[in-house]
Amino acid sequence: MRIEVINTGTELLLGNTLNTHGAWFGGELFKLGLRIERQLTVPDGDAIREALSESVERADVVIVTGGLGPTSDDLTREITAEVLGLELIPDEAALRSIEAFFAQRGRPMADSNRKQALNPVGADVLPNGLGTAPGVYIAPRLNGRSQCAVFLLPGPPRELYPMFRDEVLHRLRALCGIEVAPSVRELKFTGIGESDFHQAVDSKLAGIEGLEFGYCARIGELDLRLIGSDEVIEAARKLVLETFAPYLISDDGSSLEQSVVRLLAEQSKILTTAESCTGGLISKRLTDVPGSSAVFTHGFVTYANQAKVEILGVSQTTIEAHGAVSEEVAAEMAGAALDKAHADIAVAVTGIAGPDGGTQDKPVGTAWVGLAVKGLPVTAFQLFHPRNRHDFRLSVSQAALEAVRRALTGS
Repeated sequence: MRIEVINTGTELLLGNTLNTHGAWFGGELFKLGLRIERQLTVPDGDAIREALSESVERADVVIVTGGLGPTSDDLTREITAEVLGLELIPDEAALRSIEAFFAQRGRPMADSNRKQALNPVGADVLPNGLGTAPGVYIAPRLNGRSQCAVFLLPGPPRELYPMFRDEVLHRLRALCGIEVAPSVRELKFTGIGESDFHQAVDSKLAGIEGLEFGYCARIGELDLRLIGSDEVIEAARKLVLETFAPYLISDDGSSLEQSVVRLLAEQSKILTTAESCTGGLISKRLTDVPGSSAVFTHGFVTYANQAKVEILGVSQTTIEAHGAVSEEVAAEMAGAALDKAHADIAVAVTGIAGPDGGTQDKPVGTAWVGLAVKGLPVTAFQLFHPRNRHDFRLSVSQAALEAVRRALTGS
């Protein structure tokens, strides 16, 4: 089934609002075994007419988001009716729902909100329990232009997502006739790139009948997507892990931080962090994971040298002799954090994020990661990631969490 998505709204093209619909729709549709064939974003107004006119000629389903509000630039409903040759008429049930929305909140309803109750003749009104803009479903039989189903949905995610799940999914199932969606498994790796897979296993994966695979490279991580039957996916998984098992973060789509939290919980261990150049990013990633409070009690953000000395107890002499970005300081930070937090594992990072502060011996992008495990000698290793500040911090946090994961798995 050919599905196209048209996101409307000038604010999406000016950079004022981040358009997150594409990724979300892709994930939801794939659960049905469906995929988006094309997606475009257009400003309010006449551009909607041109985009919709083209899409309904190509696609089996068109999903349009935005432009269902009460203002003069909200024209999606009117333009769609014009393009499909349908008359717009007031829908009494939709109008009562909008009136009730304002009444429940003790607010007067402006006359402009009445246009939101207009609906193409014969189309289904899709209720919106979280806003004033009802959605619209125009079945293929109503489309006088082509055999294309059209969904009009509100733009705000808080309104769109519940409406899609409650009102759109079951209609799509009926339209597509897919009873069993293909399985998908996402394997996450770190420390390797796409070229590693291409050289080692690409041709072997391509030889597995019924398998679709693809890669998505991220900073410090590579995702391998496997699509097919359960048997085909398992065969591909085993083939890949014969070569890359040591680099596997998870084979269920879990992020590195989720995997670390899970391992800590399974082993009843406590982790602490001592961060300089990452400014708390490692702690943030850990505490984004539900249940992290059971394995992470607190961390230390010691950005300045004075903080390293006063809070952690790093030796001033060590800093003066080797510099804050050094193996010795990273190791002392990790060991001190382990003791102060009474933890089982501590990871520490110190580095030069840039754009200034580098030297010939320690250029921008240099970092050291210290790792302390209760009962074992403290270790440290060096990184070099000459990227912008954001990507540098992300790279260092990834390396630090991976060091913890390897310590927990004994690798």
